[in-house]
Amino acid sequence: MSTDGEIITASRSQPARFGELYDRHARTVHRYAARRAGVQVADDVMAETFLVAFEKRGAFDTDQVDARPWLLGIATTLLRKHARLEAKAWRALVAADAATILAADPMAALGDTLDAAAAVRRIAGAVRRLRDGDRDALLLYAWGDLDYEGVAGALGIPIGTVRSRLNRARTKLRAAFDAGDARHEEVDRGRVDAVAPGAR
Repeated sequence: MSTDGEIITASRSQPARFGELYDRHARTVHRYAARRAGVQVADDVMAETFLVAFEKRGAFDTDQVDARPWLLGIATTLLRKHARLEAKAWRALVAADAATILAADPMAALGDTLDAAAAVRRIAGAVRRLRDGDRDALLLYAWGDLDYEGVAGALGIPIGTVRSRLNRARTKLRAAFDAGDARHEEVDRGRVDAVAPGAR
């Protein structure tokens, strides 16, 4: 089977070969874009990603066997045009997740349900507030299924910078999650104090 680099090389003289790259990676690009900005935007971003890639295929380093970092890097750049829609998609993700949790059994383990919905809101809010570069690195790693080297290739940055961005993003997400746990523990302590002997 041809590598992505070989397909792109061949497509320079036989443009139809580029369709093989589309067949191989369109689903990945679409899934990544849909998670970030919604399905309707993902359709456009995916199509535009492959159009840009086709036009710039002459600049692709054909020693690379996997074009996913390159394609997801193009998609990430295109998604910046849709920042408002991405923020809306994050809010929808929170609402959808909460609805899924509640739909399972609205009366069973209500406390756990509310805790899970609150956790999703905290994490989604924290991701929205990340710097653009940190968020891009995190989502390429988590949703683009790229390793550090792949994220570096997608964003055109050194691996050390990827490590720094991911570390910073993880720290902020952990802090958001821990802050919610601390608030939850305070509420629980308040409930215990309210029912403890001698409580007013």
